[in-house]
Amino acid sequence: MIGLAIAGGAYVSTADEAKFCGWLFKSTELVNPLFALLDAEFAHRLAVSAAAHGFVPREKRPDPSVLGLEVWGRKFANPIGLAAGFDKNAEAVEGLLGLGFGFVEVGSVTPQPQEGNPKPRIFRLQEHGAVINRCGFNSEGIVVVAKRLGAQHGKRKMEETSSSMSPSTSDVKQGGKAGPGILGVNLGKNKTSEDAAADYVQGVHSLSQYADYLVINISSPNTPGLRKLQGRQQLKDLVKKVQAARDEMQWAEDGPPPLLVKIAPDLSKQDLEDIAAVALTLRLDGLIISNTTISRPPPADTHPLAQEAGGLSGKPLFDLSNHVLREMYMLTRGKVPLIGCGGVSSGEDAYKKIRSGATLVQLYTALAYGGPALIPRIKAELAECLERDGFKSVQAAVGADCR
Repeated sequence: MIGLAIAGGAYVSTADEAKFCGWLFKSTELVNPLFALLDAEFAHRLAVSAAAHGFVPREKRPDPSVLGLEVWGRKFANPIGLAAGFDKNAEAVEGLLGLGFGFVEVGSVTPQPQEGNPKPRIFRLQEHGAVINRCGFNSEGIVVVAKRLGAQHGKRKMEETSSSMSPSTSDVKQGGKAGPGILGVNLGKNKTSEDAAADYVQGVHSLSQYADYLVINISSPNTPGLRKLQGRQQLKDLVKKVQAARDEMQWAEDGPPPLLVKIAPDLSKQDLEDIAAVALTLRLDGLIISNTTISRPPPADTHPLAQEAGGLSGKPLFDLSNHVLREMYMLTRGKVPLIGCGGVSSGEDAYKKIRSGATLVQLYTALAYGGPALIPRIKAELAECLERDGFKSVQAAVGADCR
């Protein structure tokens, strides 16, 4: 509220919308430290609620043109996205896209509601910019999420109908099914389910109509047996069933949503070769690299909470996930779009992901520490990195360190 008051004062002194928007984002830096005083999971819930009710700044400034790109026939205003895990139940899609992300991924969503693992289950390693979580796919379930996404989809269609009746200066359709940005839906399986494929198929049938892309999450370390699905034959069988479920549905001229798989960073060279082979053989639309790690890379290994069970995210994950990203880019010869995720907290970090083979980049933990002000800063820094090294677009820089 202090931040909003300051931003309001800025608005009084200037009629420039861009300046006001900049002040509004900057003001959140005053509020964000207060979240560190709260229990980690309570702070998370408060942040989601704030975004859901519009108590977060809304980006009005256009992104630098160098950041725009097209992937899967979809136009992204910028390559910076919010990873799954923040908005697990699709409560705040509009507010989060409004922060200026190029795309937002909700979930993981399980078929049946489940509480997840016992609390406490989220631990801050603040001095390392890291978090350990063992949430275990806490989800309100497909029915609730489908209802929310359906309502948002209906609102979007009404707005499109209204705007189509007004003169337009562009024939290019911007944004995705959720509005001014791209929406990904991350699918999970229930902890007690004995048929993982059936869980993912149910997610496809219920949620794919609202998604600009779908993700099969087989990499959370907090659901027993889930990572075994990354094995070559298990993955091949699973992807075939999910692809078939998606393709048997009726689709408009835009076609079905792309299907991606999210993998772990804790994989051997052979594991990566197996996943790459499946991705190429089945023409998978993309891979997200990576989820959290069960290892404790330095300096997080010396933290008093390092022995807590669960997946580690944040800055200590960056090098490990980037290594896996680079390996996968070379194994797939750049034929499979990759989303780099893990330890991104600056524009330079995002740029390194792109040079290592990522077409798009996701963050999560850095947002928890840096708040909304982080988003425009990362985009501006990324644009500077691209221009500094002579790249005219994000696409031109993809895989530059692997050539």
